[in-house]
Amino acid sequence: MLLGDGDGFVSCACGRRHWGLHGAAGLLLTDPSRGVLLQHRAGWTHHGQTWALPGGAVRTGESPARAAMRETEEETAVPADAVRVLAACTEDHGTWSYTTVLATTRQPVRALVANEESTELRWVPPEEVDSYPLHRDFAAAWPRLRPQLDRELVLLVDAANVVGSRPDGWWRDRAAAARRLRDRLAVLTHSGVRAAELGLRPAGSWLWWPRVLLVVEGQARETAGIPEVEVVAAATDGDSEIVRATRDCRRARPRDHVVVVTADRALRERVRADGGDTAGPAALLDLLDERECPR
Repeated sequence: MLLGDGDGFVSCACGRRHWGLHGAAGLLLTDPSRGVLLQHRAGWTHHGQTWALPGGAVRTGESPARAAMRETEEETAVPADAVRVLAACTEDHGTWSYTTVLATTRQPVRALVANEESTELRWVPPEEVDSYPLHRDFAAAWPRLRPQLDRELVLLVDAANVVGSRPDGWWRDRAAAARRLRDRLAVLTHSGVRAAELGLRPAGSWLWWPRVLLVVEGQARETAGIPEVEVVAAATDGDSEIVRATRDCRRARPRDHVVVVTADRALRERVRADGGDTAGPAALLDLLDERECPR
């Protein structure tokens, strides 16, 4: 076997050997109509003859999400542009880490055994996964991964409340302030949001690539959306529009995490009554500051 960048075993602090000099990553891909994509590992591979996820070693300077997508395309011929990455969960041992990247299909895909690392690929209903002889690490992680299958984080941002939380002159041009916030929010769809950064659930080592909706009202109603951020113009008042958008999101995809960013106490109570979660403007703005000026 010809070793590539990142290939090789690491003697981990946990006392076991793991594959991937810079860590490893796998893709937990869900097709809502067929289940999750499992790979039957070839006998010659590490933990061969078990069922696990397509994936492999992370290359130098590569993100775990990119590694999971690249390895999956190499092993299954599922193209990256047919997949929507939703979240990631990392098991970090200090000397080595493994990241499970959760994604869902954007369109029907056909998975094919594309190299010698697997003998079969199979779409398995989630309720049947436990019946397979699983790779021991995947078996251990499955109980915390399964509840998040095909779940998206939706951030509904109360533009007026957020831009008004800092005295930076926003009142002189509210439309421009809304556009600045829109452009700043775009970074979150690329960098992702860690659960702890906004007090989201589940806590721990979860990272989410959110769908972002910015709700604007008044002078900011003419703000246009951009590819990374959907803009929703309130027909009347912003609070009613946010409540309506929360209900629409939960009606369309009841299992998604819907988080409204606002400091308005009454609005927060209305959102929670409809099953949504809330976060404060300060947490969001601090997060955006961190992304723009990383320590």
